[in-house]
Amino acid sequence: MPPEPATPAPAISAPTPRRTLAPELRRSLADDILAGKLLPGTRLDERLLAAQWGMSRTPVREALKQLAVTGLVENHPHRGVFVACIDSDHVREMFELAAELEASCARLAALRMNAEERRQLEAMHVASMEAVSRGQSDRYDSFNLEFHAAIFRGCHNKQMEEATLTMRGRVAPFRRAQFKLPIRISASFEEHQNIVAAILKGDADAAASSMRSHISESFQASERYRDTVQPTP
Repeated sequence: MPPEPATPAPAISAPTPRRTLAPELRRSLADDILAGKLLPGTRLDERLLAAQWGMSRTPVREALKQLAVTGLVENHPHRGVFVACIDSDHVREMFELAAELEASCARLAALRMNAEERRQLEAMHVASMEAVSRGQSDRYDSFNLEFHAAIFRGCHNKQMEEATLTMRGRVAPFRRAQFKLPIRISASFEEHQNIVAAILKGDADAAASSMRSHISESFQASERYRDTVQPTP
């Protein structure tokens, strides 16, 4: 007699797969810190976060470690991890380094990108217009990440690409937050247009200058956003 077919397990609304939870946790915490929802001095309990997000403590620990690099949290030995008072000088220095690295990538991309890479960069930029017109900050942020990553790859220098991606990760929470400001998405799109135009023309100096200016504007916008959400004493 053939065995009865196994009863299928009931459907469960599972969270996002584990491999994506740590980045999501990092982004969520960063957004809440920059929005003033998590105030300086707030303790981020590793065990509680793991339970809330349905993950082990290892990815939580990694997410907090990455946030510490950005200056958003501080790790106090034997006490835990706490939301930090954001040091504007620290943020400015990170953006300055990011600007120089990304400007160098843009310079080389203008000289080294092949025809297909240039076509894809332009197509990506045009595709982001819909997110701009609809005011979709999260979607535009995704386009923005891909846009810059394409330029990093286009410099055809692996060492520079890796260094720039590392620095990009450090300023990512602040660059993401800027898109919560009205009109910042459209301004960023226009800045991207200048970068694309320079790269398509092979104008290395203009590409570097446009990228440097773009990152500077990103820093200024992120500072304005933080000013708008600072809790009143």
